[in-house]
Amino acid sequence: MSEMKPARLAFADVVRVGGAGLRTRPLRAVLSALGIAIGIAAMIAVVGVSTSSRADLARTLEQLGTNLLTAGPGNDLFGEPATLPTESIEMIGRIGPVTAVSATGRVPDAKVYRSDRIPEIETNGLLCVAARLDLLSTVGATVANGTWFNAATAKYPAVVLGSTAAARLGVGAAGEDVQVYVGGKWFTVLGVLAPVALAPELDTAALLGWPAAESYLDFDGHPTTVYTRANEPAVEAVREVLAATANPEAPSEVKVSRPSDALAAKQAADRAFTGLLLGLGAVALLVGGVGVANTMVISVLERRAEIGLRRSLGATRGQIRVQFLAESLLLSALGGAGGVALGIAVTTAYATTQDWPTVVPPWAMAGGVGATLFIGALAGLYPAIRAARLAPTEALATP
Repeated sequence: MSEMKPARLAFADVVRVGGAGLRTRPLRAVLSALGIAIGIAAMIAVVGVSTSSRADLARTLEQLGTNLLTAGPGNDLFGEPATLPTESIEMIGRIGPVTAVSATGRVPDAKVYRSDRIPEIETNGLLCVAARLDLLSTVGATVANGTWFNAATAKYPAVVLGSTAAARLGVGAAGEDVQVYVGGKWFTVLGVLAPVALAPELDTAALLGWPAAESYLDFDGHPTTVYTRANEPAVEAVREVLAATANPEAPSEVKVSRPSDALAAKQAADRAFTGLLLGLGAVALLVGGVGVANTMVISVLERRAEIGLRRSLGATRGQIRVQFLAESLLLSALGGAGGVALGIAVTTAYATTQDWPTVVPPWAMAGGVGATLFIGALAGLYPAIRAARLAPTEALATP
Protein backbone atom coordinates (compact mmCIF):
# COMPACT_ATOMS: atom_id res chain seq x y z
CA MET A 1 0.00 0.00 0.00
CA SER A 2 1.57 3.26 -1.13
CA GLU A 3 1.84 6.21 1.22
CA MET A 4 -0.66 9.00 0.51
CA LYS A 5 0.89 12.34 -0.38
CA PRO A 6 -0.65 15.45 1.22
CA ALA A 7 -2.88 17.43 -1.12
CA ARG A 8 -1.45 20.65 -2.52
CA LEU A 9 -3.37 23.84 -1.86
CA ALA A 10 -4.69 25.46 -5.00
CA PHE A 11 -4.00 29.16 -5.53
CA ALA A 12 -7.63 30.05 -4.81
CA ASP A 13 -7.46 28.07 -1.58
CA VAL A 14 -4.26 29.86 -0.53
CA VAL A 15 -5.90 33.25 -1.11
CA ARG A 16 -9.04 32.22 0.74
CA VAL A 17 -7.13 30.84 3.74
CA GLY A 18 -4.87 33.90 3.85
CA GLY A 19 -7.84 36.25 3.64
CA ALA A 20 -9.63 34.42 6.45
CA GLY A 21 -6.67 35.09 8.73
CA LEU A 22 -6.88 38.82 8.03
CA ARG A 23 -10.64 38.99 8.47
CA THR A 24 -10.42 37.55 11.98
CA ARG A 25 -8.31 40.56 13.09
CA PRO A 26 -9.48 43.44 10.89
CA LEU A 27 -8.28 46.38 13.02
CA ARG A 28 -4.73 45.09 13.27
CA ALA A 29 -4.71 44.25 9.58
CA VAL A 30 -5.94 47.74 8.63
CA LEU A 31 -3.33 49.49 10.80
CA SER A 32 -0.51 47.38 9.39
CA ALA A 33 -1.70 47.96 5.81
CA LEU A 34 -1.94 51.67 6.58
CA GLY A 35 1.72 51.76 7.61
CA ILE A 36 2.74 50.33 4.24
CA ALA A 37 0.24 52.55 2.38
CA ILE A 38 1.78 55.69 3.89
CA GLY A 39 5.26 54.65 2.75
CA ILE A 40 4.09 53.85 -0.77
CA ALA A 41 2.00 57.03 -0.95
CA ALA A 42 5.07 59.06 0.05
CA MET A 43 7.13 57.46 -2.71
CA ILE A 44 4.42 57.87 -5.36
CA ALA A 45 3.72 61.49 -4.34
CA VAL A 46 7.41 62.42 -4.37
CA VAL A 47 7.93 60.92 -7.81
CA GLY A 48 4.61 62.24 -9.13
CA VAL A 49 5.05 65.82 -7.90
CA SER A 50 8.64 65.94 -9.14
CA THR A 51 7.70 64.48 -12.53
CA SER A 52 4.73 66.83 -12.85
CA SER A 53 6.97 69.79 -12.06
CA ARG A 54 9.48 68.73 -14.68
CA ALA A 55 6.68 68.19 -17.20
CA ASP A 56 5.48 71.74 -16.60
CA LEU A 57 9.03 73.05 -17.03
CA ALA A 58 9.43 71.03 -20.24
CA ARG A 59 6.10 72.41 -21.48
CA THR A 60 7.27 75.94 -20.77
CA LEU A 61 10.58 75.33 -22.55
CA GLU A 62 8.76 73.85 -25.51
CA GLN A 63 6.58 76.93 -25.75
CA LEU A 64 9.42 79.40 -25.33
CA GLY A 65 12.06 77.42 -27.20
CA THR A 66 15.51 76.30 -26.12
CA ASN A 67 17.28 78.10 -28.95
CA LEU A 68 17.76 81.43 -27.18
CA LEU A 69 21.32 82.70 -26.68
CA THR A 70 22.44 85.89 -24.96
CA ALA A 71 25.60 87.91 -25.40
CA GLY A 72 26.75 90.65 -23.05
CA PRO A 73 29.87 92.60 -22.14
CA GLY A 74 32.36 91.02 -19.76
CA ASN A 75 35.59 92.55 -18.47
CA ASP A 76 38.69 93.70 -20.30
CA LEU A 77 42.27 92.61 -19.56
CA PHE A 78 42.48 95.06 -16.68
CA GLY A 79 39.26 93.86 -15.04
CA GLU A 80 37.30 96.93 -16.09
CA PRO A 81 33.76 96.55 -17.49
CA ALA A 82 33.82 96.16 -21.26
CA THR A 83 31.23 97.42 -23.77
CA LEU A 84 29.68 95.89 -26.84
CA PRO A 85 29.95 97.83 -30.11
CA THR A 86 26.77 99.57 -31.21
CA GLU A 87 27.00 97.57 -34.46
CA SER A 88 26.97 94.20 -32.63
CA ILE A 89 23.21 93.69 -33.06
CA GLU A 90 23.37 94.06 -36.85
CA MET A 91 26.51 91.92 -37.08
CA ILE A 92 24.92 89.07 -35.12
CA GLY A 93 21.85 89.31 -37.34
CA ARG A 94 24.05 88.41 -40.35
CA ILE A 95 24.91 84.96 -38.95
CA GLY A 96 23.20 82.48 -41.27
CA PRO A 97 21.27 80.25 -38.80
CA VAL A 98 20.13 83.24 -36.69
CA THR A 99 16.38 83.73 -37.03
CA ALA A 100 15.84 86.71 -34.70
CA VAL A 101 17.96 89.16 -32.76
CA SER A 102 17.08 91.94 -30.34
CA ALA A 103 18.74 93.79 -27.47
CA THR A 104 18.42 95.87 -24.36
CA GLY A 105 20.81 98.57 -23.18
CA ARG A 106 21.33 99.59 -19.57
CA VAL A 107 20.88 103.28 -18.75
CA PRO A 108 23.07 103.27 -15.64
CA ASP A 109 22.40 106.73 -14.21
CA ALA A 110 18.61 106.59 -14.59
CA LYS A 111 16.81 105.58 -11.38
CA VAL A 112 13.18 104.48 -11.33
CA TYR A 113 10.73 105.84 -8.73
CA ARG A 114 6.99 106.01 -8.26
CA SER A 115 7.17 109.74 -7.74
CA ASP A 116 9.69 112.55 -7.40
CA ARG A 117 9.13 112.57 -3.63
CA ILE A 118 10.87 109.22 -3.05
CA PRO A 119 14.33 109.46 -1.44
CA GLU A 120 17.02 108.85 -4.03
CA ILE A 121 18.52 105.93 -2.10
CA GLU A 122 15.27 103.91 -2.23
CA THR A 123 15.68 102.46 -5.73
CA ASN A 124 13.95 99.12 -4.97
CA GLY A 125 16.64 97.43 -7.07
CA LEU A 126 14.95 98.47 -10.32
CA LEU A 127 16.84 98.99 -13.57
CA CYS A 128 16.21 101.32 -16.47
CA VAL A 129 16.94 99.77 -19.87
CA ALA A 130 16.38 100.73 -23.47
CA ALA A 131 14.61 98.07 -25.51
CA ARG A 132 14.30 97.28 -29.20
CA LEU A 133 10.86 96.88 -30.74
CA ASP A 134 11.35 93.18 -31.52
CA LEU A 135 12.38 92.27 -27.95
CA LEU A 136 9.14 90.54 -26.95
CA SER A 137 9.02 88.12 -29.87
CA THR A 138 12.69 87.28 -29.46
CA VAL A 139 12.61 86.41 -25.75
CA GLY A 140 9.09 84.97 -25.73
CA ALA A 141 7.64 87.66 -23.46
CA THR A 142 4.02 88.78 -23.32
CA VAL A 143 2.26 91.94 -22.14
CA ALA A 144 -0.04 91.28 -19.20
CA ASN A 145 -1.62 94.73 -19.27
CA GLY A 146 -1.50 97.59 -21.73
CA THR A 147 0.58 97.49 -24.91
CA TRP A 148 4.16 97.20 -26.12
CA PHE A 149 6.05 99.91 -28.00
CA ASN A 150 5.49 100.62 -31.67
CA ALA A 151 7.54 102.75 -34.04
CA ALA A 152 5.79 105.91 -32.77
CA THR A 153 5.57 105.35 -29.01
CA ALA A 154 9.20 104.19 -28.86
CA LYS A 155 10.21 107.81 -29.53
CA TYR A 156 8.15 109.35 -26.72
CA PRO A 157 8.48 109.35 -22.90
CA ALA A 158 6.67 106.07 -22.33
CA VAL A 159 7.71 103.06 -20.29
CA VAL A 160 6.79 99.37 -20.08
CA LEU A 161 7.36 97.84 -16.65
CA GLY A 162 8.48 94.32 -15.83
CA SER A 163 6.16 92.32 -13.59
CA THR A 164 8.30 92.71 -10.46
CA ALA A 165 9.03 96.37 -11.19
CA ALA A 166 5.31 97.12 -11.48
CA ALA A 167 4.60 95.40 -8.17
CA ARG A 168 7.37 97.28 -6.34
CA LEU A 169 6.21 100.60 -7.76
CA GLY A 170 2.59 99.90 -6.87
CA VAL A 171 1.43 100.07 -10.49
CA GLY A 172 -1.49 97.73 -11.01
CA ALA A 173 -2.32 98.63 -14.61
CA ALA A 174 -1.13 100.84 -17.43
CA GLY A 175 -2.96 104.03 -18.35
CA GLU A 176 -2.57 107.52 -19.78
CA ASP A 177 -2.71 109.02 -16.29
CA VAL A 178 -0.26 106.51 -14.75
CA GLN A 179 3.29 107.81 -14.66
CA VAL A 180 6.60 106.89 -13.06
CA TYR A 181 9.67 109.03 -12.45
CA VAL A 182 12.66 107.76 -14.49
CA GLY A 183 16.00 109.53 -14.63
CA GLY A 184 14.52 112.77 -13.36
CA LYS A 185 11.72 112.81 -15.94
CA TRP A 186 8.11 111.62 -16.00
CA PHE A 187 7.25 108.66 -18.23
CA THR A 188 3.76 107.34 -18.95
CA VAL A 189 3.24 103.65 -18.21
CA LEU A 190 2.37 102.08 -21.54
CA GLY A 191 2.19 98.45 -20.39
CA VAL A 192 3.15 95.82 -17.83
CA LEU A 193 4.88 92.57 -18.83
CA ALA A 194 4.04 89.10 -17.60
CA PRO A 195 6.96 87.27 -15.92
CA VAL A 196 9.60 86.33 -18.51
CA ALA A 197 10.87 82.79 -17.90
CA LEU A 198 13.96 82.90 -20.14
CA ALA A 199 14.90 86.52 -19.40
CA PRO A 200 14.07 87.12 -15.70
CA GLU A 201 16.24 90.25 -15.67
CA LEU A 202 13.40 92.00 -17.51
CA ASP A 203 11.05 91.43 -14.57
CA THR A 204 12.82 94.10 -12.49
CA ALA A 205 13.30 96.57 -15.35
CA ALA A 206 11.62 99.72 -16.57
CA LEU A 207 11.89 99.48 -20.35
CA LEU A 208 12.04 102.53 -22.60
CA GLY A 209 11.97 102.73 -26.37
CA TRP A 210 15.51 102.78 -27.80
CA PRO A 211 15.10 106.20 -29.49
CA ALA A 212 13.41 107.69 -26.37
CA ALA A 213 16.26 106.55 -24.13
CA GLU A 214 18.74 108.24 -26.46
CA SER A 215 16.67 111.44 -26.64
CA TYR A 216 15.55 111.88 -23.02
CA LEU A 217 18.20 110.12 -20.94
CA ASP A 218 21.38 110.43 -23.05
CA PHE A 219 21.62 106.68 -23.61
CA ASP A 220 24.89 105.91 -25.42
CA GLY A 221 23.39 103.23 -27.70
CA HIS A 222 25.66 100.38 -26.56
CA PRO A 223 23.69 97.16 -25.96
CA THR A 224 24.28 95.35 -22.69
CA THR A 225 22.36 92.18 -23.56
CA VAL A 226 21.84 90.85 -27.08
CA TYR A 227 19.17 88.14 -27.37
CA THR A 228 19.57 85.76 -30.30
CA ARG A 229 17.34 83.03 -31.66
CA ALA A 230 18.90 80.40 -33.94
CA ASN A 231 17.74 77.31 -35.76
CA GLU A 232 17.64 74.49 -33.21
CA PRO A 233 20.22 72.20 -34.91
CA ALA A 234 22.68 75.09 -35.25
CA VAL A 235 22.42 76.56 -31.74
CA GLU A 236 25.80 75.25 -30.58
CA ALA A 237 27.50 76.37 -33.80
CA VAL A 238 26.06 79.88 -33.40
CA ARG A 239 27.13 79.88 -29.76
CA GLU A 240 30.72 79.20 -30.81
CA VAL A 241 30.92 82.24 -33.11
CA LEU A 242 28.65 84.63 -31.21
CA ALA A 243 31.38 86.31 -29.14
CA ALA A 244 33.68 86.87 -32.13
CA THR A 245 30.79 88.24 -34.16
CA ALA A 246 29.53 90.59 -31.44
CA ASN A 247 32.98 92.08 -30.83
CA PRO A 248 35.52 90.98 -33.46
CA GLU A 249 38.31 93.07 -31.90
CA ALA A 250 37.94 91.58 -28.40
CA PRO A 251 35.85 88.38 -28.38
CA SER A 252 37.25 87.47 -24.96
CA GLU A 253 35.39 90.47 -23.53
CA VAL A 254 32.00 89.01 -24.50
CA LYS A 255 29.99 86.68 -22.24
CA VAL A 256 27.75 84.20 -24.04
CA SER A 257 25.10 82.17 -22.21
CA ARG A 258 22.06 80.04 -22.87
CA PRO A 259 19.19 80.81 -20.45
CA SER A 260 17.65 77.36 -20.88
CA ASP A 261 20.83 75.85 -19.41
CA ALA A 262 19.83 77.36 -16.06
CA LEU A 263 16.47 75.66 -16.36
CA ALA A 264 18.19 72.38 -17.21
CA ALA A 265 20.24 72.80 -14.03
CA LYS A 266 16.99 73.26 -12.15
CA GLN A 267 15.78 69.95 -13.56
CA ALA A 268 18.97 68.28 -12.33
CA ALA A 269 18.44 69.78 -8.87
CA ASP A 270 14.86 68.48 -8.91
CA ARG A 271 16.14 65.00 -9.68
CA ALA A 272 18.62 65.15 -6.79
CA PHE A 273 15.88 66.36 -4.47
CA THR A 274 13.65 63.54 -5.67
CA GLY A 275 16.35 61.02 -4.75
CA LEU A 276 16.49 62.44 -1.24
CA LEU A 277 12.74 62.29 -0.74
CA LEU A 278 12.59 58.80 -2.21
CA GLY A 279 14.99 57.77 0.54
CA LEU A 280 12.56 59.16 3.11
CA GLY A 281 9.72 57.28 1.43
CA ALA A 282 11.76 54.09 1.56
CA VAL A 283 12.24 54.58 5.30
CA ALA A 284 8.48 54.97 5.72
CA LEU A 285 8.01 51.83 3.65
CA LEU A 286 10.47 49.95 5.84
CA VAL A 287 8.55 51.04 8.94
CA GLY A 288 5.40 49.64 7.33
CA GLY A 289 7.22 46.37 6.67
CA VAL A 290 8.21 46.16 10.32
CA GLY A 291 4.54 46.65 11.20
CA VAL A 292 3.59 43.74 8.95
CA ALA A 293 6.26 41.53 10.51
CA ASN A 294 5.06 42.48 13.98
CA THR A 295 1.45 41.67 13.05
CA MET A 296 2.40 38.28 11.65
CA VAL A 297 4.59 37.30 14.62
CA ILE A 298 1.80 38.19 17.06
CA SER A 299 -0.64 36.30 14.85
CA VAL A 300 1.52 33.17 15.16
CA LEU A 301 1.65 33.50 18.95
CA GLU A 302 -2.11 34.03 19.23
CA ARG A 303 -3.03 31.20 16.86
CA ARG A 304 -0.88 28.40 18.18
CA ALA A 305 -3.98 26.35 19.01
CA GLU A 306 -5.33 26.83 15.51
CA ILE A 307 -1.97 25.83 14.04
CA GLY A 308 -1.88 22.72 16.23
CA LEU A 309 -5.40 21.76 15.20
CA ARG A 310 -4.61 22.17 11.50
CA ARG A 311 -1.46 20.09 11.93
CA SER A 312 -3.42 17.37 13.76
CA LEU A 313 -5.96 17.27 10.91
CA GLY A 314 -3.19 16.63 8.40
CA ALA A 315 -1.92 20.06 7.33
CA THR A 316 1.75 19.86 6.41
CA ARG A 317 4.49 22.25 7.47
CA GLY A 318 4.53 23.60 3.92
CA GLN A 319 0.80 24.34 3.96
CA ILE A 320 1.10 26.19 7.28
CA ARG A 321 4.05 28.11 5.91
CA VAL A 322 2.14 29.04 2.75
CA GLN A 323 -0.89 30.13 4.79
CA PHE A 324 1.01 32.67 6.87
CA LEU A 325 3.10 33.85 3.95
CA ALA A 326 -0.11 34.38 1.96
CA GLU A 327 -1.54 36.48 4.79
CA SER A 328 1.56 38.64 4.80
CA LEU A 329 1.50 39.10 1.03
CA LEU A 330 -2.22 39.95 1.02
CA LEU A 331 -1.67 42.49 3.76
CA SER A 332 1.18 44.07 1.80
CA ALA A 333 -0.78 44.05 -1.46
CA LEU A 334 -3.67 45.87 0.20
CA GLY A 335 -1.29 48.44 1.64
CA GLY A 336 0.52 48.83 -1.69
CA ALA A 337 -2.66 49.32 -3.71
CA GLY A 338 -4.01 51.80 -1.17
CA GLY A 339 -0.69 53.64 -1.11
CA VAL A 340 -0.58 53.94 -4.91
CA ALA A 341 -4.13 55.31 -4.98
CA LEU A 342 -3.35 57.77 -2.17
CA GLY A 343 -0.11 58.87 -3.83
CA ILE A 344 -1.87 59.52 -7.14
CA ALA A 345 -4.57 61.51 -5.33
CA VAL A 346 -1.97 63.66 -3.54
CA THR A 347 -0.06 64.24 -6.78
CA THR A 348 -3.21 65.19 -8.66
CA ALA A 349 -4.36 67.59 -5.95
CA TYR A 350 -0.99 69.34 -5.70
CA ALA A 351 -0.42 69.51 -9.47
CA THR A 352 -3.90 70.98 -9.93
CA THR A 353 -3.23 73.76 -7.41
CA GLN A 354 0.02 74.60 -9.24
CA ASP A 355 -1.59 74.39 -12.71
CA TRP A 356 0.80 71.58 -13.69
CA PRO A 357 0.03 68.54 -15.81
CA THR A 358 -0.46 65.49 -13.57
CA VAL A 359 2.19 62.89 -14.39
CA VAL A 360 2.73 59.70 -12.38
CA PRO A 361 5.19 57.36 -14.14
CA PRO A 362 3.91 53.79 -14.59
CA TRP A 363 7.24 52.46 -13.31
CA ALA A 364 6.64 54.25 -9.99
CA MET A 365 3.24 52.61 -9.55
CA ALA A 366 4.51 49.17 -10.56
CA GLY A 367 7.63 49.62 -8.44
CA GLY A 368 5.57 50.68 -5.42
CA VAL A 369 3.40 47.58 -5.53
CA GLY A 370 6.41 45.38 -6.25
CA ALA A 371 8.31 46.86 -3.31
CA THR A 372 5.42 46.18 -0.94
CA LEU A 373 5.14 42.57 -2.07
CA PHE A 374 8.89 42.10 -1.65
CA ILE A 375 8.87 43.62 1.82
CA GLY A 376 5.73 41.66 2.69
CA ALA A 377 7.41 38.42 1.67
CA LEU A 378 10.46 39.22 3.80
CA ALA A 379 8.33 40.35 6.73
CA GLY A 380 6.16 37.23 6.63
CA LEU A 381 8.90 34.71 6.00
CA TYR A 382 10.10 34.31 9.59
CA PRO A 383 6.59 34.12 11.13
CA ALA A 384 5.61 31.58 8.47
CA ILE A 385 8.64 29.42 9.18
CA ARG A 386 8.06 29.73 12.91
CA ALA A 387 4.42 28.67 12.56
CA ALA A 388 5.40 25.68 10.41
CA ARG A 389 7.90 24.48 13.00
CA LEU A 390 5.35 24.21 15.79
CA ALA A 391 4.69 20.57 16.74
CA PRO A 392 0.95 19.66 16.90
CA THR A 393 1.17 18.53 20.54
CA GLU A 394 3.06 21.67 21.59
CA ALA A 395 0.59 23.94 19.82
CA LEU A 396 -2.49 22.17 21.18
CA ALA A 397 -1.08 22.31 24.70
CA THR A 398 -1.07 26.11 24.56
CA PRO A 399 -3.93 27.51 26.66
